[in-house]
Amino acid sequence: MANAVIVVDMQKGFIDPQGSLYIGETGRRIIEPIKKLLGRELAKGSKIFFTQDTHVENDKEFQMFTPHCIKGTPDHEIIPELQPYAAKAERVEKNRYSAFFNTDFEKRLAEIKPEKVIVVGDCTDICVMHTVADLRNRDYPVEVVTDCVATFDPEAHGYALQHMQKILGAKLVSLDGREAKAA
Repeated sequence: MANAVIVVDMQKGFIDPQGSLYIGETGRRIIEPIKKLLGRELAKGSKIFFTQDTHVENDKEFQMFTPHCIKGTPDHEIIPELQPYAAKAERVEKNRYSAFFNTDFEKRLAEIKPEKVIVVGDCTDICVMHTVADLRNRDYPVEVVTDCVATFDPEAHGYALQHMQKILGAKLVSLDGREAKAA
């Protein structure tokens, strides 16, 4: 049984400095570690999924956040650095925080029966954490690679890692596979 890797929202809207909801340099710093992880997992035969935050104009989420990742705009695109990996992956377009909400992702994941699910991407305290919560609510063993997640706010990042570990039961690991601690 292979692993599944979920790359959460590594899109121009969040990771490109010109993106409408750019999370800052913390987002840029996780690109290379994610590339290393994906190369390693693809060599093992793991199944890769890229989620894409996908909105329409006037989406209700824009009552809370600046309009971002509107389908058909550059914001919606996976960043160029990860395009070669995205080309070998399945896409999950989502319009809320969790990859499971109003998508067929639950069925797609159940079909492959992964040994564990590895989660990377952004934003640690929003889409990463909500996707991890839904994975754990479905009893999947989950690893969050701490070198490969980022968000806007360092405090929120630390809280989210701690919450995923202590409350949701996800395992925090570093890129080299060692157990990691919440920031």
